[in-house]
Amino acid sequence: MESGGEEVVVKKKRGRKPKPKNEEGQQQQVKAPKESKRSQQQHHQHQHQQHVNANAEDKYNRWKAVVPVLYDWLSNHNLLWPSLSCRWGPQLEQSPHKNRQRLYLSEQTDGSVPNTLVIATCDVVKPRVAAADHISQFNEEARSPFVKKYKTIIHPGEVNRIREMPQHSNIVATHTDSPNVLIWDVEAQPNRHAVLGATNSRPDLILTGHQDNAEFALAMCPTGPYVLSGGKDKSVVFWSIEDHITSAADSKSGGSINKQNTKSGEGNDKSADGPSVGPRGIYCGHDETVEDVAFCPFNAQEFCSVGDDSCLILWDARAGSGPAVKVEKAHDADLHCVDWNFHDVNLILTGSADNSVRMFDRRKLTSNGVGSAVHKFEGHSAAVLSVQWSPDKSSIFGSSAEDGLLNIWDYEKVGKTTERSGTTASSPAGLFFQHAGHRDKVVDFHWNSYDPWTMVSVSDDCDSNGGGGTLQIWRMSDLIYRPEEEVLSELEKFKSHVLTCAAAK
Repeated sequence: MESGGEEVVVKKKRGRKPKPKNEEGQQQQVKAPKESKRSQQQHHQHQHQQHVNANAEDKYNRWKAVVPVLYDWLSNHNLLWPSLSCRWGPQLEQSPHKNRQRLYLSEQTDGSVPNTLVIATCDVVKPRVAAADHISQFNEEARSPFVKKYKTIIHPGEVNRIREMPQHSNIVATHTDSPNVLIWDVEAQPNRHAVLGATNSRPDLILTGHQDNAEFALAMCPTGPYVLSGGKDKSVVFWSIEDHITSAADSKSGGSINKQNTKSGEGNDKSADGPSVGPRGIYCGHDETVEDVAFCPFNAQEFCSVGDDSCLILWDARAGSGPAVKVEKAHDADLHCVDWNFHDVNLILTGSADNSVRMFDRRKLTSNGVGSAVHKFEGHSAAVLSVQWSPDKSSIFGSSAEDGLLNIWDYEKVGKTTERSGTTASSPAGLFFQHAGHRDKVVDFHWNSYDPWTMVSVSDDCDSNGGGGTLQIWRMSDLIYRPEEEVLSELEKFKSHVLTCAAAK
């Protein structure tokens, strides 16, 4: 399609066309077209897909064979429906061998049953507890015994993004295909049954301000009760949940989200019927959809955003509603994700449809939009969907992509060689571990702040095996990331122990 002599590219929506796993719906592909050319094209496409699937299966089997060597713990959880977001919540219990923790995920359905926000509990096995033979014997089609559904919220529309509030462990925000951000108190919300015809749960608070759908860009502030969002209206919108608490107190409702909405979650077809609050600020500077946003971890007034215009923009709310710094061409394609370093306020990561991750130093960016990445990380063969810094060490981060891989990087290793990793000798600079347990696009992942090397990741498996998704909780062996001297010393002790035991026999 052309307009004014230029090709108009129709962007593929990052949401999916979901199917449940094991659904008997694949017979619809058997219908033979009348045109022989079309039939030949479909035949070639089918052969190509079979070849891709065979390669993916071979790659997966090779990965599974080395699980006992590379992982300290791994749990595979089969999902009937795909999930587009997964997040760790607060730690609930501690015991000698495992800790119980909250886990947030979603179910994106085809409409035969409602879309849901799922609150689950996860038993996180402590380091060096799981037996190697146990973690490698998981059943891909089974549900993990470590993950149990605690509560279901019937969500008004699919859940594209989930973010938790650090200051209030029961509060989460969600994005759906609407202009609004929905706020949920997961403890106050009643447990619902996701059956056809069930009414939507009622949000505890609705954040308004976007003029068009805001589907993916969502962030919670680490230092205060603030929410950031971006959307198709090309704007970044900033809210304070305290504005609602203040207005609730003024109306003698007690100054609490729960007290303001005493009938929380009773069921309502219109999500907009809940209490709402408007924005503190709307920031304009992007020329296309805003795909992701992130707060500065040390200052709620500073934040950044990326979008389909290939721009990275830094904002300072104290300086007005225009960009503080705008990097016009941060990547060679749409930007999908951004994250700000927890430990070094100057470092920002971006991920793009050009298959790369780039790291920017804001000290090297100027107000006229000039700035180049400190380093470009190239280890994916498809669009990068998520990037996140490790909460444990300033130089480490993860990236997930449509190629089914979740890569773990250490920019301090750039220019250095390492033989102790879950990667090959020809690995890209900085890449020191590659999680290949998913067979399709890894749409989201999250580091565990209570156990920094434990990850949760989720893949949407609709393209590879007809539907559903896969949730994995995993932790690489500490022999991979610990200092080399420590590892060698421990292995030497282990060698001595084996020799002693052999001599005793």
